[in-house]
Amino acid sequence: MSLRQRLLLLVLAAVTLVWMGAATFTYYDAQHELNEVLDAHLEQSATLLIAQSAHELEDDDDDEKHAPLLHKYSRRVAFQVWEEGNELKLHSANAPAVSFAGNEQGFSDSFIDGQHWRVFSKWDRSGELLIHVAELVEMRDELARDITGRLLLPLLLTLPVLAGLLWWIVAVSLRPLVKLTQAVASRQPDNLAPLTVVAPREVMPLIERLNHLFARTSKLIENERRFTADAAHELRTPVAAIKAQVQVAQGATTPLERKRALDNAIHGCNRATHLIGQLLTLARLEHADTQLLQDCSLRSLAASVIADIAPQAVESGIQLALLEGDDIHVRGLPALLQVLLRNLLDNAVRYTPAGTQVQVTIGQQAGKPFLQVSDDGQGLPAAELAKISQRFYRALGTSVSGSGLGLSIVQRIAEIHQAQVKVTSVEGQGLGVVVTF
Repeated sequence: MSLRQRLLLLVLAAVTLVWMGAATFTYYDAQHELNEVLDAHLEQSATLLIAQSAHELEDDDDDEKHAPLLHKYSRRVAFQVWEEGNELKLHSANAPAVSFAGNEQGFSDSFIDGQHWRVFSKWDRSGELLIHVAELVEMRDELARDITGRLLLPLLLTLPVLAGLLWWIVAVSLRPLVKLTQAVASRQPDNLAPLTVVAPREVMPLIERLNHLFARTSKLIENERRFTADAAHELRTPVAAIKAQVQVAQGATTPLERKRALDNAIHGCNRATHLIGQLLTLARLEHADTQLLQDCSLRSLAASVIADIAPQAVESGIQLALLEGDDIHVRGLPALLQVLLRNLLDNAVRYTPAGTQVQVTIGQQAGKPFLQVSDDGQGLPAAELAKISQRFYRALGTSVSGSGLGLSIVQRIAEIHQAQVKVTSVEGQGLGVVVTF
């Protein structure tokens, strides 16, 4: 069912319910007011009959007299005149022979021969004549239904007109949504430009969210394209180097030359393996689920990563140290925080000369937890410092193998944890990376 049909049916159902409620209220209200009016009519009729009864009975007090019926409703209205309350002296032609009510004055209800009568009884001033004026309740109900029907018939006839107007109003109101649907349906898959459809205020949040989604999708696609292009470019170099070394090994004339070529090929394979691992890590970070954040001890994570990196540091002649301090906890993903710290320590161990020290500091500054990895190596010039966080960038003049993705991974993990990364360096005095949560 379309939104237009649903709105139309719901509105018509609501109008019908209200109409039925109004009809019910109108019927009972009309019946009540009609009873009040007709009761007053009965009372007035009784008063007139009292005034006339003496003259009507003067001619013949012995014979029972009948009043003529002159109106179509006369058969439903009847009266009786009783002398001393026990002798019927005069009555209408449609009145029964039995008394409508007792000798008490006032209104009452009576059931005679299966008919329901509304009765008003009154004595004359002399106290000799008792007048009963009665009206069929059936007639009252019929009048109430007739009045209600005449009031509600125009409303019933206007329901189709109302349905047509509602259909038109709903169609006009939903026209911006139709235009929005057509605009989205007619777009090419690669068209991620913002929507510029003019729409009511209630629809604008949807358009804004769609534009936001388009912007994010465009950014993701651009990142994927750049990632694919950069990865292909970077993988081409180690693959070409491995191929060249294998060709050298095939053409080698001495065992020593062949061994050197094969060692270089293995070194190239290790570099390619490391690069692929970093690429896979970076790709997984693009879709990290931040709903799995948990309490993490930075000191425990740092101790675990330092233990893993220690053999590599010892082999490179680097001293690792975790400085004393408080155990700081943050909300995060433990596995990603380990990757962040491992990349920082791996870069420090790779690019710091032998005999230097790499320190890990954990603490709080201005109420914010931070994690710092620093070394006392040669540092970097200011021109190089601004570029080292770019993907695949490696400092000029370095002879150490790497992928140039370490700090890019660190930056992405920091973004996931809403943290900031700051790199500081003084040439000749070392380099430091601070992650502030």
